Amino acid sequence: MFKRFALIPLIALAAAPLCLLDARVVCAQPFPMIDKLAQKVVEKYQNSSCQQLAEERSQPKVPKGEMEQRAISVLRSDPQMRTEFINRVAAPVANKLFECGLIP
Repeated sequence: MFKRFALIPLIALAAAPLCLLDARVVCAQPFPMIDKLAQKVVEKYQNSSCQQLAEERSQPKVPKGEMEQRAISVLRSDPQMRTEFINRVAAPVANKLFECGLIP
């Protein structure tokens, strides 16, 4: 009987990391708007050729649409959302630019 109760703390210790992992997944999505925006940006870079990205960079900046301006305004005003957005897009965008020779 004693051995069975001795296993309960051991099982709890083994299951604790799984519970923490689930909590991180649930907590990792507090900004649904950021999910869509980050996905859109990453897809743009993944689906663009190196030539398209180079041409886009060489052209003068065009005024952004209303939705894009609003998203940028929100990112500028909310440091947590900005951090989450940058964390999601930085690696894929930087990798694509590096592959294309657009950054050293």
